[in-house]
Amino acid sequence: MSAFQTLPSDILVVVMQYLRVQDLAVLSRTSKALHAIVSEFGWTDHLRLNPRRCLSLSKALDIWDPRKQVRYHTLADRAWARSEFVARPLQRPWYGKLQPLLAINSSRLIVAAGNSLYSFAFKAPRSAELAPAIHFECKYTFSLEADLRGDVTGIAFIPDGGLGRTLYVGFEDGRLEHVLLPELQSGQREALIGTDSRHLQYVDWEVIESISASDELLLSLSSAGNAKLFRLDPSAPATEISSFNTEVRSWTSYLSAKSPTAYAAIGTSSSTPLVLHSITNSELSTTPWAVLHQSSKVGEQSRSSAVYGICTAPSSSPWGASEQIIVSGWYDGKVRVHDLRSSSRVTGAPSGQPAPLSPVMSFYDPWSFEPIYTLDCGGGSSSHIAAGSARHSVVAFWDVRAAARGWSVHAPGNDSSPVYSLILEGTRLFGANQSRSFIYDFGPGVTQSTYPHLPPDRNERDGLQHKKDWDGVGYYVTKYPHSRGEIS
Repeated sequence: MSAFQTLPSDILVVVMQYLRVQDLAVLSRTSKALHAIVSEFGWTDHLRLNPRRCLSLSKALDIWDPRKQVRYHTLADRAWARSEFVARPLQRPWYGKLQPLLAINSSRLIVAAGNSLYSFAFKAPRSAELAPAIHFECKYTFSLEADLRGDVTGIAFIPDGGLGRTLYVGFEDGRLEHVLLPELQSGQREALIGTDSRHLQYVDWEVIESISASDELLLSLSSAGNAKLFRLDPSAPATEISSFNTEVRSWTSYLSAKSPTAYAAIGTSSSTPLVLHSITNSELSTTPWAVLHQSSKVGEQSRSSAVYGICTAPSSSPWGASEQIIVSGWYDGKVRVHDLRSSSRVTGAPSGQPAPLSPVMSFYDPWSFEPIYTLDCGGGSSSHIAAGSARHSVVAFWDVRAAARGWSVHAPGNDSSPVYSLILEGTRLFGANQSRSFIYDFGPGVTQSTYPHLPPDRNERDGLQHKKDWDGVGYYVTKYPHSRGEIS
């Protein structure tokens, strides 16, 4: 070690970029000089080389030094490896059976259910030993009167100069609106989103099934297949720049403006349920740029199926920081991964269409045959896929580094409904089913004050049971491994 200490500081800094967290921790305890170098460069470089997508931690990361951030992520990664987490609903069940959606930015989580938006604000922890808190902020409502087709069916935050209060919202009646969440007075817990906070972008007359935003672009997709591309303007309503129709029942979309070839991925019910349309010179191509197939077998090419969820891998994924990796959830219960850089193609494509791209990986829960309604990537070491199934509120997890060791868990309360929406961060998973929103927290320092207080359930009908070893913080959930062995 004495010879190591004699190396020039610039060489030490380069060497530290290749060290594990454990190695950096040992090195920092070797001497005061090495401790100072690790503190100044080692932890910072580790965070730079291993970025995490953790919007709900933004307020904490702004005040934690690099070492505290690495500590938090490392403890969470260990919890992921053990499949240990705190499961908790974020709210009591709402009235009726709804199809909620989630949206997130660095300030808040929005749970859209019916014609209401439930806002949960992110807070900085009181100390580095405590998990960053999430507090209920307000219930925003679009109308005080019953509206049979006024439910929110699509939602996405857009950049607004740091306010964190601007969204595009799609409705069941086909409206697409630009919405600015009203500022709240102290203690206000309910608010009506008035006409002064809303701008009607357009009316499609069909359900707005999906909204996706990327950089300065916004894509809306209706159930009838009307895809419209808009250019965002922070100071004015968006401008429609391109459109086309898929001519089939459409379910979901993903917009990428960061890929070498900008694209819109669209999931439908058809014989080609997952296709990519390129975006060139602000024009959305009307014919597919790429067709992503469900199998490498030629005989399955014409089989009709459906894709309900699309996402890409996070920047520090084992697959690499590339939006050329597309992850999708299918009707047959499988999660498929396509790499646009792959040369593996299905032969025999119809004339005029690109040769379908075969999946490079597939994941499934062998005990479930339900469709995948939603999915996201992230989790421990940015290497996990989370997928919500169409029944029993089941969320399945796979670590792409050890795909055979997948596991699944039911949401708190064991609702029999689908999981309609998921957001997976490095340390937390947010989800929503027909009854409520919920969270799985893999991070350290979770206490009773971390999450919103749940009022007593006087009717005792929500099915929640406290987990005995979490001191009243977490709730019991049913977990099972995809193999016959125990979850390690």
